[in-house]
Amino acid sequence: MRSQAIRWIGGSLLAAVLAGCAAPPANTPQEKTRSIAAGTTPPATGEVLGRSDRFVIYKPEPEDTLRSIAARFLGGEDRYWVIGDFNNISRVETGQPVVVPLKATNPMGVYADRIQTVPILCYHRFGNGGGKMVVSPANFERQLDWLARNDYHVIRLADLAAYLKGEQPLPRRSVVITIDDGYESVYRHALPVLRKHGFPATVFVYTDFIGAGEALSWAQLQELAASGLVDVQAHSKSHRNLIERAAGETDAQYAQGLEAEARAPRELIERRLPVRVRHYAYPFGDANDQVLEALNRQQYQLAVTVNPGGNAFFAQPLMLRRTMIFGDHDLEAFKARLQISRAVGGP
Repeated sequence: MRSQAIRWIGGSLLAAVLAGCAAPPANTPQEKTRSIAAGTTPPATGEVLGRSDRFVIYKPEPEDTLRSIAARFLGGEDRYWVIGDFNNISRVETGQPVVVPLKATNPMGVYADRIQTVPILCYHRFGNGGGKMVVSPANFERQLDWLARNDYHVIRLADLAAYLKGEQPLPRRSVVITIDDGYESVYRHALPVLRKHGFPATVFVYTDFIGAGEALSWAQLQELAASGLVDVQAHSKSHRNLIERAAGETDAQYAQGLEAEARAPRELIERRLPVRVRHYAYPFGDANDQVLEALNRQQYQLAVTVNPGGNAFFAQPLMLRRTMIFGDHDLEAFKARLQISRAVGGP
């Protein structure tokens, strides 16, 4: 794939753009990223064989890596995956040219034989006790270690918004971590493992639970939010099943209840924490048209179910698939739930 891409680009590129090889391209909106901080990977210094406004053909030096090439041409080493995915490589070889895409080439993740999908994982509790919903700290660490070793990119849930609009590509091996309810074990067991790898996660809390016996306190939620890794978002007010009515509940009462379950957690979390609440996890994963209308009125942008599978670019933003991770899942079961693509014409 890499040699074909180089030949394809090189035929029209080399003769036309060698005169403009000296200066790096200006960032486009798709290429905005963090600045290269002191002490991070230095930019690559190898030879540019050709360049246009869309691609660079680059010949790596012995000390070059995907990160150093990304630092030179893409504005930051954390965009190394753009080069790796385009050339279908995990590392560069000295003297073997690589193509550096300067603009998004496939923001929707559509290929000849498959469509990219992004799995959203759902955890609840962590600890060494029993119960299907409880994942041991050791298993959680093994799972995240495996993601890190196998070049998975744990992205923020918010990163899906532009991808779902077809505006922003994501790494082929993207995965999102979410944790529901707001148990204190998130702070005690999950946060240290997330910090170890620098992996972000979204914690969905139902606000009536905060401060209860096994729940996170507001002080712990403040620390989670201040970590820069954990995004605190809404999981309703009371954790009622939003598609079920209480005995004797009228249409008006049901509508008012839904409005409260959407509005109250957003307002309270935003008042107590330095976050914007725009994401929602449905209790029990259930939603209907009235629930969706209530979320739209409260300006939620993304919402998640517990229907398993990955999310393609055409997924409904307020009905995203999410895959449960249970305490009895071994590492092989965990790996089987990472659906990062779907065969064209497949189920």
